[in-house]
Amino acid sequence: MATRLVHLVVAAAGPAGLARFWSAALGWEIGAEEPGEVMVWPRGYDYPDPGALPLVFVPAPGPKPGKNRVHIDLASTSADHQAAEVDRLLGLGATRADIGQREVPWAVLADPEGNELCVLDPRPVYAATGPVAAVITDCADPVSLARFWHEAAGWTVHEQVEEFASLRSPSGAGPYLEFLRVPGAKTVKNRIHLDVRPYPGDHQAAEVDRLLGLGATRADVGQGEVPWVALADPEGNEFCVLTPR
Repeated sequence: MATRLVHLVVAAAGPAGLARFWSAALGWEIGAEEPGEVMVWPRGYDYPDPGALPLVFVPAPGPKPGKNRVHIDLASTSADHQAAEVDRLLGLGATRADIGQREVPWAVLADPEGNELCVLDPRPVYAATGPVAAVITDCADPVSLARFWHEAAGWTVHEQVEEFASLRSPSGAGPYLEFLRVPGAKTVKNRIHLDVRPYPGDHQAAEVDRLLGLGATRADVGQGEVPWVALADPEGNEFCVLTPR
């Protein structure tokens, strides 16, 4: 039995508008648009190929409550490319953001709804990820949380030290999933969360039980009657277990 990481979900006041920003930012397309949900993925994408992690924009129940504990890092290929990407994103509607980063080699921006993102300095490890270098989760114990997500996402451990851990699809393609130790506990529902899906022929209920056994807990995010199951990882980060596909 296993689940695989298939989406990054972003709650937005205006899902369609924010999807258009991220489509332009990443050079991706609007892959699907339904009432209350807009999906953005690379052109020609074959869902759920691990070579990319599609973004799904859904309505937010309220305003962004503070700094996100989950954010996207964008890759660059040179210092000139990094500077050009920053200027391009600002032209699309991003703004510069101050999260206390001081003097760092990456640029911190926010999308039009205030979701923080970083444009990284060029790094060889991200040379073949595509535009999204990594999805970062702030946490208290990166190694333990990476161990859980290794099982939940089906991704392999790439690096782990006391302050940082990273995973990547076993295919060796696409972005990294990274966990960074930061001070402060999670206090509100995450604006951005991950979705996992069982493989065809597997059973959603069995996968939910497996994840609960690994340290997940059931979560109430006001979901009502839905086909997916809301859980939280061992540090309280919400995620959804979708139906097999």
